[in-house]
Amino acid sequence: MRRVDVLDVGFDDLGMAGAVDSAMTLIEARGGRYVVTPNPEIVMLARQDEKLRRALDGAALVLPDGIGIIKGAKILGTPMKGKVPGIDFASGVMARLAAAGGSVFLFGARPGIAEKAAAEILARHPGLRVAGTCDGYFSEDGPIVEKINAAAPDFLLVCLGAPKQEFWMEKYDGRLKVGLMAGLGGSLDVFAGEVQRAPEGWQKLGLEWLYRLIREPKRIGRMMKLPRFIFAAMGERGKIHGGKG
Repeated sequence: MRRVDVLDVGFDDLGMAGAVDSAMTLIEARGGRYVVTPNPEIVMLARQDEKLRRALDGAALVLPDGIGIIKGAKILGTPMKGKVPGIDFASGVMARLAAAGGSVFLFGARPGIAEKAAAEILARHPGLRVAGTCDGYFSEDGPIVEKINAAAPDFLLVCLGAPKQEFWMEKYDGRLKVGLMAGLGGSLDVFAGEVQRAPEGWQKLGLEWLYRLIREPKRIGRMMKLPRFIFAAMGERGKIHGGKG
C-alpha cells in the first residue's frame, strides 16, 4: 500500500474503490481498527499538535478527504489517485455490507440525529442492519462502550468532530467488538438530511468547500486554513527542491 506524505501526515493512495476494498478486508478481520479522513484543516492542526499527529499515524487507513489534500500532494510532487470523501467512503462500505447482510452502528451528533440518519441509511441500503445508535453528548465512555460491544457491529461510524473522534478511536483501537471504526465528522447530519451537501457539479469541480462557505458564512475562519495549507505545501516544495539544488 502506497502512503503519500503531505505535510507530515501519511495518506494511503488507494482511490475510492481501493479504500472500500481495504475497509472490507479490515472488517472481515474483526480487529477493531480505525480509519481517519483528514482534510487540510486537520493536517494543519496536526502540524501543531503531536498528539493528533500520532492519532492520525496510528490509523489502519488514512484517506484524503477533499480536493485540498489532492492539490497539496500534487504541489509536493507526489500526485494521488483522487480524493476519498469520508461520507462517500462510508456509503460505499455500507453498500457492500448491505449486500452481505452486515451491520453498522451510528455514534455521534445531536440527540435524535443518529436515529434519523439510520432511517435514511436503511432506505438507501436495504439489507443493511443498524445494530445501534448513540448521540455524541456523553460524559463517560463506559455506557457507550458497553452498548457498542453488545451490538458488535461490522462498521462503527464515529461522528464526534475532529480531533475528538480521532482521539476516541485511538483510545479504543483494537479494544472494541467491532469490525472497523471510521471517524466521519458531521456525516450523520448529512445522512439525516439536516445538512445539504454541495450539488454534484460543485463536487466534481472541487468546490464543495465554497458551496458550504456560501451557505454557512460563519465557517470563514475554518476555511482560511485551506489557503494556509496550500501555502505550506508550496513552502515545503521549495525546501525539497532547494535541498536537491
